[in-house]
Parts: sequence; C-alpha cells; structure tokens
Amino acid sequence: MAKNSHIDYAAVDKDYLKHRQLRRGVAGWILLAGLGVAYVISGDFSGWNLGLGVGGWGGLLIAFLLMGVMYTCMVFGLAELSSTLPTSGAGYGFARRALGPLGGFATGMAVLIEYAVAPAAIATFIGGYIEALGLFGMTNSWPVYLVTYVVFVGIHLWGVGEALKVMFGVTAIAVVALIVTVVGLLPHFDAANLFDIVPDGSAGSSAFLPFGISGALGALVFGIWFFLAVEGVPLAAEESSDPKRDMPKGIITAMMILLVFGALMLVLVPGVAGAQAMSDSESPLPEALRAGLGEGSMLANFVNYAGLAGLIASFFSIVFAYSRQLFALSRAGYLPRVLSLTSGRHTPWVALLVPGTIGFLLAAFTGNGGLLINIAVFGATVSYVLLNLSHIVLRIKEPNLERGYLTPGGTITTGIALVLAVVALIATFVVDVLAAGITALVFLAALAYFWFYSRHHLVANAPEEEFALLENEEEQLN
Repeated sequence: MAKNSHIDYAAVDKDYLKHRQLRRGVAGWILLAGLGVAYVISGDFSGWNLGLGVGGWGGLLIAFLLMGVMYTCMVFGLAELSSTLPTSGAGYGFARRALGPLGGFATGMAVLIEYAVAPAAIATFIGGYIEALGLFGMTNSWPVYLVTYVVFVGIHLWGVGEALKVMFGVTAIAVVALIVTVVGLLPHFDAANLFDIVPDGSAGSSAFLPFGISGALGALVFGIWFFLAVEGVPLAAEESSDPKRDMPKGIITAMMILLVFGALMLVLVPGVAGAQAMSDSESPLPEALRAGLGEGSMLANFVNYAGLAGLIASFFSIVFAYSRQLFALSRAGYLPRVLSLTSGRHTPWVALLVPGTIGFLLAAFTGNGGLLINIAVFGATVSYVLLNLSHIVLRIKEPNLERGYLTPGGTITTGIALVLAVVALIATFVVDVLAAGITALVFLAALAYFWFYSRHHLVANAPEEEFALLENEEEQLN
C-alpha cells in the first residue's frame, strides 16, 4: 500500500487501466458546445415554468438573472480548470487537486446525484409531451420512461462518437423549435400577461412579486433549470481533440447560447399565454403557441413534436455525463471499481447501466418531475459551491500552474459565483425541505462510505490521483 496523507492506495494489476479506456479525440469544440447546449436545452421546453407558481414572473426573472450571473461566472472558472486538468473526472478532479480527496469525492458525488436524477425528471417531461400529443393512447407514462432509458442508454453503449453525433443532430432540431417558437410568439406578446397572478398578501407581495420575497428565493431553484448541467462539458475532456483549446471555447459558447434562449422563453411564453396558465403546464411552449395562434396551430404541433427533441437531447447528453462521472470516481477507487469497466468499444457500460436503472425506477415510482428537479438541483448547488471554491483555492495554492485559459476577473469572478451558489443551496430547502433533506442524507451516507472504506482503497495511477500525487511531489521538492 502506498500512503498519501490520510488515504491509502491499493495495489492493482498492470492491466487495470487497459480495461478502463475511453475513446480519444472524438470531440472538437463545436461538438463540445453542442454537448453543453444539449445538456440544458430541455430546461427551455419544460420545468422552468413551474417557477412561475412559486415566485411569479418577477420572482422567476430575478432568479434567472441571479442564476445567469452565477453560471456565467462559474463557466469562466470551469473553462480555466478544464484546460488545466483535462480528465473525465472533471469536477471531482478539480476539487481533488484543490481540496484533497474528501473534497474531490464530495464534489464528484454531488455531481453524480445531479446527473443521475436529472434524466429521471426529464423522462417525466417526455411522458408529459407524449400525453399532450395523444400518442399511443398513453394514460400512464412509465412505458415511455422505460423505452427512453433503453433506447438512449443503448446508443451510448454502441459508442461515444456515434452518441455525440446523434446528440448533435437532435439538439439542432430542438434549436430550430426554439427559434420557431420565438417567431410564432413575438407578434402576440402582451406585457400585461406577465403579471396576471394575484398577489397572495405575503411580505413584499405585489403584481411583480405575487408571492413576495420568499417566493423569489424559492424561484431560484427553477432559475437554475435554465442552465442546469452545462457544467458537465468538462466531463468529455479525455474524449476531446485538444482540451486545452477546445474546452474553454466549447463551454463558453454553450453558455452564451443558453442565456439568449432562456431569456426569450422566460419573456415570450408567459407574455403570450399568461404566467398563471403557464405555472403548471407540462408542455408550456406549444400551449403558449396555441394561446396565441389558435388551437389548430400547425406551428404549435410542430413545436410539440420538436420539443420532444429538446427533452431527448438533454436526457441523452446527461446520460453521457453521469456515466463519465461515475466512471472516473470508480476508476480511482472512490466507488466500487467494477463500475468503471469499459467495453471493446471503449464505453463505460456498467457506469451507463447502473444509474440508468436507478433513474428509471425513480421516474416510474414518483412520476413527479418537480420533486426530481429539486433533488437534482440540491446535488448541483452543493457541487457549485465546491467547484467555485476549488478554482479560488487553486489560484491561491498554485499560482504558477500551467493554465490553458485564464478566467476573466480571476477569483473575483468565481467568488461571485460562490456566494450565489450558497444562496441557491439555501433556496433548495425553502422550496422542498423533504426532497433536500432526503438528498442530504444520501450525500452524507456517501461521505461515510468514503471515510470508512474507499479512502483506504484508492488507485494511485488513476489520472486524477496522478495529478494530486504530482502536486505533492512538487511541494516536497520545494
């Protein structure tokens, strides 16, 4: 056993990494930008609108602006980190270098909770869109969840190059649907529709904030849904062509696109159909188009079908993300090492199947997209706190570390994101204390597993551990 601080490294055979290889060089910056948009684009089609029922339009606007600032600042930090430490561990790898093994594992598990649960939420929205279309005579959506998981996890098992190309094509259809929605809604916009929710009389309530200040705080969770998972782009680092150059361009381009589309949906959809009507809609974009253009609108029907493409794009890409995060944690021994086995086509097949099975069961047994959003967002906000902290710590600890990209504003930028991430984490308890509490217990159980078992069985030659060991050796030499 090799020792490092409070952890132990297990001996593994010489073929250990041979059975845990990802396919290299399949993604340039354009595919990475497409991946970033695909992670999030379902959030423009459904989910965000539930925030209208929590904070009203004004509260959701404030949430969008604050979370937009948080994500933009964080993305600039991640662009630097991913160009500096390009491994499939991404967030776990960054935090491992900056905060040590416990911080790295905590970050990785928070990301894993987010990415394992988010597809389950998206699956429920896919079911809602299919029911809205009246396809297959569906009255219960669990068969839709099953088919969604089987088909799209299956494509990932086929190969990453094929999966990313399919994802890019599906995302392009979804982007066209958003553009069509903007064109269809713009002539029918009426600002009065944004404020049609009656104030409830709570502290600070008004036409702008019908549920007061507490409503605006609660809406932060749904403001996150406009951007949730864009931070997953660095998970493709080991499969990209030139991560030092491509990662910053890919993730920053994706973020700019998401800001524009998110703002347009937030203003136009309730601005045509009304905030009250959209606050509980399972398919807000086609419903808004029908409100503006009439029930028989062909444009609404097109967006309803194309909206499925947006939901599928996010589902599809987040499956990629959870498999890479689980693969990296397992390869390094933080989670059972069998989870990182790869197939002959260099796909992490166990890491694809295990969270996929869990996600399907969550969707089938709860059928509650709002609840699943809250669980995913709790994991996300924990990881955001740790990711922004990692950027700041690395800037202080290792100012001379070779970086392929430098964050504009340095630690001030990620400091802003850190403060907003803490506020967003607090908001998860305001919206749904039960969901946040249960997820926090799962997170703490995972930390206990690390403390009592996995920190004594880590793998020294996993890339993220090699980065950390190299840092220790450099400190000793100095």
